[in-house]
Amino acid sequence: MTNTVYVKTYDAPHVDMGEIMRYAGVRGDAPELSEMIRVCLDEVKTQLIYKVCYLEIPVVHRGDLLDLGFFQTASEALKKNLAGCERAVVFAATVGIGLDRLIARYSTLSPTKALLFQAIGAERIESLCDTFNRELNERLAAEGYGTRPRFSPGYGDLPLGVQKEFFSVLDCPRKIGLTLNESMLMSPSKSVTALIGITNGTGCREEASKCGACENTDCGFRRNTEV
Repeated sequence: MTNTVYVKTYDAPHVDMGEIMRYAGVRGDAPELSEMIRVCLDEVKTQLIYKVCYLEIPVVHRGDLLDLGFFQTASEALKKNLAGCERAVVFAATVGIGLDRLIARYSTLSPTKALLFQAIGAERIESLCDTFNRELNERLAAEGYGTRPRFSPGYGDLPLGVQKEFFSVLDCPRKIGLTLNESMLMSPSKSVTALIGITNGTGCREEASKCGACENTDCGFRRNTEV
């Protein structure tokens, strides 16, 4: 492990139209909305970036406290999520400020399009996190390790206020242009910070039934993102 914060820029992940429809609250067939989503995707594609910064950290269990180096916590949910982990990856991801500008522009011009841009942003940031997760899983699997489900500030009993520590250790403003205000709101808004525990063996697929703090829908628990 090093103290180096790495930055990676990704190509646009595959678009999941079904997820966009779900985030928009659409059920069943809606051909007109599907076409509007395609128009919105075409409009927003040049405004999106896909950036992640990340750092590997030690995980130390000290009695009732979990020591992650850059902060300590008594969060029971996070301790359960990181049970058996001796290290983890802390990361931040964003799809950029351009989408926020489109949402603001269309909030008065076309509330429907503004809603669809919100849904697109939720799907895009989730797809970026999934892409980063898969890449990490593949690298660690080759070394004989697995991962736990990602876990974000504000989820379960982990206070949202620890965002400050995430931003500090990752140097988010300088690394990927991601800032945090006093209300703990991120800008760009379609951004995520999270921890991913590293395990010996197969990781979260094997241990999901015991976790109770899983954010991966494949494991039957909700994912936690800033949408």
